Amino acid sequence: MFKTGVADVRVDVQVTQGKDPVGGLGKDDFVVSDEGQPQALVSFEHGDEPVNLLLLFDISESMQPYIDQIAQSAREALDHLRPADRVAIMVFARSTAVHQDFSDNLAESARQISGAMKDWDVGVTTNINSAIVDAAHYMAKNASSGGRRAILILTDNLATSFQLTDGQVIRELDKADTVLNAIVTGRAIRPNPLALGMFPNREGKDETPANVFHLAEETGGEWVKAGEASQTFGEMILRIRSRYMLAYHAPESQPGTFRHISVKLSSEAQKKYPSAEIKCRSGYYAQ
Repeated sequence: MFKTGVADVRVDVQVTQGKDPVGGLGKDDFVVSDEGQPQALVSFEHGDEPVNLLLLFDISESMQPYIDQIAQSAREALDHLRPADRVAIMVFARSTAVHQDFSDNLAESARQISGAMKDWDVGVTTNINSAIVDAAHYMAKNASSGGRRAILILTDNLATSFQLTDGQVIRELDKADTVLNAIVTGRAIRPNPLALGMFPNREGKDETPANVFHLAEETGGEWVKAGEASQTFGEMILRIRSRYMLAYHAPESQPGTFRHISVKLSSEAQKKYPSAEIKCRSGYYAQ
């Protein structure tokens, strides 16, 4: 879910059937509810709105081969974007660094990827949750107004979340109006649900395995195992670019309260796409 000022709620939506995105849907093909109450859409976009895309690269030592693969095909991958789209590049390990500020020069952004790992010393451990929060804060401060906001993280997901819980990360992404998407390299094993006491807290801080799978799902994004990283990168850029944006007037509510939203296909669209799956945020915090 996304918010525009105090008037509208904007919902970034992906519709898939099987593994493939569903294109060609129209405004009347969606049914949106806020706290169970149907909402009239006041805006509908599919592919026309600009995208602010932040590439967030894990540059711990094991990631070098994957970044090299992506760099080789980056120009072709970024060709899925449009002239009004903007790309920024951030790298992380223990800390983060902005490798390239937002730019609409897509050719230069593609060129910059090859130096993402070589140009920075950001430590040797991997702090995924804090890196995503840094990326969300950068997005909130630097993304252009309007359009969609997306982070695409490339990581092996091998880290421990010590200082930031998943809930805190999701809250920051929500405040930044940003969907998280993930390419997970290596074995790409999703952490099992935690047993009570499995990962004790230190000094009151959560200490659990990193889980970009969960973060992507909770923000309405997608995750994928890397496979051939260069091919996967291009496919994810295309999927990010092919999402729908729906908007409705925000109902009156107490500021700071969490409001649940749901997005479904209309009965006619369901007949056409009976196994369609919708990915979007589950709600928003009222302003």
